[in-house]
Amino acid sequence: MARYGMLIDTTKCIGCYACRTACQRQNDLLPAESFIKFHEFERGAYPHVTIEHVPTQCMHCVDAPCQAVCPTGATYTTEDGIVCVDHGRCIGCKYCMAACPYQARVVNEETGAVDKCRFCTVSALDGTEMCTCVTACPTGVRTFGDLDDPNSEISQKIAELNAQPIDGDLTKSKVFYVR
Repeated sequence: MARYGMLIDTTKCIGCYACRTACQRQNDLLPAESFIKFHEFERGAYPHVTIEHVPTQCMHCVDAPCQAVCPTGATYTTEDGIVCVDHGRCIGCKYCMAACPYQARVVNEETGAVDKCRFCTVSALDGTEMCTCVTACPTGVRTFGDLDDPNSEISQKIAELNAQPIDGDLTKSKVFYVR
């Protein structure tokens, strides 16, 4: 069984928001909803200042704090390690939002259910392309794949770039960053 993950190389991000827009369209999100958030950091000293764009999303934690606090079991982890939400079971209590160390949860204002990035698993089941944020990026910031396959592109890039999960091993996440 695959164990999916994503590598995000922030050194390549130009802050164009193509990944965010593609994600919103793929997941039919309202304009105010987004599974991808951007943070900007200034680096350097005047006059040599650069802006670093850091896109963040759900980290698909191994022991997901959001899943542990969900009273209805709406948040669950699939066999391949993707943390998902069963919208029919979600009561909108927002416990998962409070428990998420990455503030990656979003409330659907129409349904009241809480949602999050799911590595486009819904579209994958439909047979369409998986992870539209990866394919929408014009600079190749994102790499998606099987972390357990040493020959996969993501495994090779993680080894080559010495990428680490964000915040070390806080949640044993499946999203790695290069900064």
